[in-house]
Amino acid sequence: MSSWTDKRPMSPHVSIWKWHMTMASSILHRITGCAIYVGAFLIVAWLFAAAAGPDMYEPMAGLIGSIWGQLVLFGFTLAMSYHLLNGVRHLFMDAGKGFNPKFASFTAGLALVLSVVLAVSVWLLAGLVPGVDPLSIANTLLGAAQ
Repeated sequence: MSSWTDKRPMSPHVSIWKWHMTMASSILHRITGCAIYVGAFLIVAWLFAAAAGPDMYEPMAGLIGSIWGQLVLFGFTLAMSYHLLNGVRHLFMDAGKGFNPKFASFTAGLALVLSVVLAVSVWLLAGLVPGVDPLSIANTLLGAAQ
């Protein structure tokens, strides 16, 4: 038997809460923060391997160049993008803006969508997508703007 004697209601368990966009956004912000730490360790390991010479760098380059390595790096880029955009969203909330529930849900969804757009744009413009030339993209965009 529980020794709980306070008559006030206890906070409901996570399984009782109805999931909503701002709740998912908060949890995803924490998850991406942890993912950034893991990604930073991988980037530092890659830099150490590069500094140690070709014997250490070749296996690391092979790992990073594999499909799994590329997926991990894209996930790192996506986590950085989301954490950045959601952090900006939180800065506005710290200033007292955007507390309306509908607007907060909208900005949470917007941060999610824009983070995917930003991550894909970074990879395209950095030339990390095989078969895509970032200079041709820039020329096409500049040609369309004129």
